[in-house]
Amino acid sequence: MSTEPKRILSFDGGGIRGVFSLQIAARIEQLFREEYDRKDLVLADVYHMFAGTSTGAIIAAFLAWGVAVADVEALYTSRGKQMFARQLPYLPWRLLKSKYRADAIAAFFRSHFVEDDGTPALLGSTKLRTLLLVVMRNATTGAPWPISSNPRALFNDRSLPNCNLDLPIWQLLRASTAAPTFFPPEQITLGDESFLFVDGAITPYNNPALLAALMATLPPYRLEWPTGRDALHVVSIGTGGHRTHLAKRLANKTYVWDALRFVIPALLDDASINQDMMCRVLGDSLHGSQLDSELGSLETPTLLSSAEQKFTYVRYNCMMDSKDVGNPLTP
Repeated sequence: MSTEPKRILSFDGGGIRGVFSLQIAARIEQLFREEYDRKDLVLADVYHMFAGTSTGAIIAAFLAWGVAVADVEALYTSRGKQMFARQLPYLPWRLLKSKYRADAIAAFFRSHFVEDDGTPALLGSTKLRTLLLVVMRNATTGAPWPISSNPRALFNDRSLPNCNLDLPIWQLLRASTAAPTFFPPEQITLGDESFLFVDGAITPYNNPALLAALMATLPPYRLEWPTGRDALHVVSIGTGGHRTHLAKRLANKTYVWDALRFVIPALLDDASINQDMMCRVLGDSLHGSQLDSELGSLETPTLLSSAEQKFTYVRYNCMMDSKDVGNPLTP
């Protein structure tokens, strides 16, 4: 009798384009409902870890909470104005402040991630039906801070005064979505120290798929799931996007604002592509669009033989400026 593989579902950051990710997740959910002949099946019934960065962290948290994909999408479309409430009337000095109000999106998270008695749900909540990985950046220390609900993780020891499991889920999501200029940083207290956190996209892990696979398997992370093509399945979902081009007329200029508008998106996109590439190198890549014209899609064994590959991997994404737009995405 075969053993059921461990499954990871990973979601990129990308703001409101998370709605694109939800279309892919909905199709995956539908396929599992058909396979198990269960109309009420949710992805938390079949996946063992959800990982996300920024908007991906929001999706991952709701799915780990046991929410159906259609209901998550409904929240995005019906509560978007609440989540992204702008600062009050325009004044010149508001150019120096964040575009959106932190209290609005925080209230949205607080209202959904609560225990039955009305208290804020913590990362160690039993209402999380699967493991959850949220990527943030600690602006105080200048380091990426991926935090998971793995009870055996080093900093999830309940005896510690700064145990990560005691952090409210709403606050972790606020931190992971605190995109500079859009939202102010989130201050989180751990033990007797306070730190400022910003958007997890300001790390190499805007695409957290590789990080999730490593946290699931490397001994220091204390989860140690088995590796192998039949033992671990990783699905990575992007938010769509477009290639970051610098027009020739701008390339010859030295205006700082023009450079910033190009450099930041370019770095984020390239980091995500690199994470995707490494997943294809380490795993058995069954599906994914072309990485570039030289590498192709890496759907054949690369550095590792089939027996050595660490997991089965698929990547679903679509560049909005490509000929693939409008084609059916069939997980």
